[in-house]
Amino acid sequence: MTNNQTVSDVVADVCASRADVAFGLMGNGNAFFISNLTSRGMRYVSARHEAGTIAMADAYHRACGKLAIATVTYGAGFTNSLTALTEAAKARIPMVVVVGDAPTTGARAWDIDQVMVAQGLGVQTLTVTPESAARITEEAWSIAFRKRVPVLVAIPYDISALEAGPQQAPQNPESIQPLHLDALAAQRIAGLLMQAQRPLIIAGHGAVVAGARAALLELGDKLGALFATSVRARQFFDSPWDLGIAGGFARQENVDIMRSADTVLVVGASLNTFQTRYGSLFSPDTVVIQVDELEAPTCDQVTDFVWADAAAFAWSLADAVRPAAHGGWRAERPDVADGSLRLNQSIAEFAPDGRLNPPAVAQLLDSVLPANRTIVQDGGHFSGWVPMYCQAPDPEGLMMVGTAFQTIGLGLPAAVGAAVARPDRMTVLISGDGGALMALADLETAVRTIPSGVMVVFSDAAYGAEIHQYAVRGLDDTAMQIQEVDFSALGRAMGAQGIKMRSLADIEVLEQWLADGAEGLFVLDVAISQAVVAAYMRESMAGILAAA
Repeated sequence: MTNNQTVSDVVADVCASRADVAFGLMGNGNAFFISNLTSRGMRYVSARHEAGTIAMADAYHRACGKLAIATVTYGAGFTNSLTALTEAAKARIPMVVVVGDAPTTGARAWDIDQVMVAQGLGVQTLTVTPESAARITEEAWSIAFRKRVPVLVAIPYDISALEAGPQQAPQNPESIQPLHLDALAAQRIAGLLMQAQRPLIIAGHGAVVAGARAALLELGDKLGALFATSVRARQFFDSPWDLGIAGGFARQENVDIMRSADTVLVVGASLNTFQTRYGSLFSPDTVVIQVDELEAPTCDQVTDFVWADAAAFAWSLADAVRPAAHGGWRAERPDVADGSLRLNQSIAEFAPDGRLNPPAVAQLLDSVLPANRTIVQDGGHFSGWVPMYCQAPDPEGLMMVGTAFQTIGLGLPAAVGAAVARPDRMTVLISGDGGALMALADLETAVRTIPSGVMVVFSDAAYGAEIHQYAVRGLDDTAMQIQEVDFSALGRAMGAQGIKMRSLADIEVLEQWLADGAEGLFVLDVAISQAVVAAYMRESMAGILAAA
């Protein structure tokens, strides 16, 4: 550290040594920090809403696996970021968020207890001092890497431009001990798997992070098992025996096969309500084995739980099992590998109300958009169709933002983060009209930042999830309706290209844009039917109504 560096300079120096890009929105509390980053030439993407800074850093990590910096000011800037910060915390997305904070001399009239607020979200705050700025910031990066969580670095306002002075010596980070490999548990689970007639292996994001693919493939090949994944692990196996996404975003023919499994090995997946189709994916007598680095099962349908590293335990199972006789379950289901299950069926273009049928739109998008793409899905009712009908190149090629916290409106800034992470891929944002309106501030950021992207808005002129959960139960739907908006016109006003799509033939405008080089952002506003209900929503409502 050179002389005359401010506290903000020291924090920025550490952050710049750990990351290649920062997403931020400048205010009084982080002005000195951001100035250090931009003056050194570090890539800085300015969001137009503080929630966008967190969502961008979140999606950046999901798309490329690296960590990014997010930064907001104190007070209202901090509180504006909280929904996106909670999503990152619940989805276990590592990042360092540099925030301004109240002065060390005491809170002003507009200050709040940010440490307490963040703690309520499950997010740790580390506050720097002039002497500890480097050490504290290094500690934040270490925690984010090791625990896969967002961490706040707070710079009190009255010391942000104060000379830092000599820095405290760094501390050795707390080491994480590898989980003990339980040989007896491996033998027991191997025995259960070898007894299975129809074994299914489901991999989640934990298996991706652990690098368990090779071990699970070998295990599955020995058992003659079929594969499936969570949304965050889609295309993890890259195997002809992969049934695709398990749960609410699966196609019905694949769900029927999954439901017939007698033993399911779940590795690094949370078994949340979407993955289990609200508890209907497994039969009551199915043996459900969960392997996870968490200390307890996450679903009451789990019959056997193993606390273990995904890759190490998968290798122990692969070594312990004997090859299945006669090819196992695969011999009974050649249609899984020969591609006949994946053939697209004919879907009507229009719903009875004359608006476009969303599954038909999703199927068409899959054939038109380049295969080398990153699909970013916002939250909302519409999110059920693209995972069912559109392919992604790998687990990083499809992200569902907002699902961990059940929120909407993070899609637009998340698309920016994904595009920064993977400029070699076309960024495809899938949003609903409610979420797109909520995030409209960062449409300008998307136009300014995304080198080649398509923003698809499934516009049903409503909050679709509320329509299909509450209007069907007799609630007045006045507040559930949205006046029709032409998002393509909004995009063009900000420098994008686009069209309002009212028939499948209108896709020709997008095809021409792709043929002309696909530069910048294209907004495809699709007028879909309000009457078509996604499969996962139908199952959800069936369970709710049955219990009523």
